Formats: sequence, structure tokens, C-alpha cells
Amino acid sequence: MKSKNKIILLISLLIFVLLLFGLYYIIYLDIAHSSFENYYKFRGCTELINKTSDYGICKTGSGETIKIVKYDDKWYLDGDLPVSCGIINCP
Repeated sequence: MKSKNKIILLISLLIFVLLLFGLYYIIYLDIAHSSFENYYKFRGCTELINKTSDYGICKTGSGETIKIVKYDDKWYLDGDLPVSCGIINCP
């Protein structure tokens, strides 16, 4: 009976740790998308090429040029915007 309790405790602890990790990751991503500066760092940009109020173009450490765009008051990689549609309007 004691070994069964230990297994239940271990599984519970594992689930708790996974939930904490998930919560941390959700908060981390929310902070990353909250401002241009945060998303610029999140994407690994090292050089700002151009910036307006709704987009920015930068170079990453690997030399790749990327475009960061503002969508629904958050910042995303151009072409990687979140999908949000109603049941009827989804393709």
C-alpha cells in the first residue's frame, strides 16, 4: 500500500511540475509578444534595419532578415500570425 501512495505522489508531483512549466511558458510568450523591443530580443535580432509604428525589419544573429508586425496590439513574425475565426468563417 505504501508503494502505491509513493507512485501517486510521484505522478502528482510530475503533473504539478508540468503545469508550472506550462504556466511559465505562457507568461514568457505573452511578455515576448507584448512589445516590439521584447519580440526583437525574443527573435534574436541584432541589428534594426527599419521600424514604423506597426512593423519593423531586423537582422538576426545568423544574418537572416525578418519582418516583425503588429497585430491585435501584439508583435509577431510576419506570416506567423495567430488564427482567430468563428466556426462559420474558418476555411
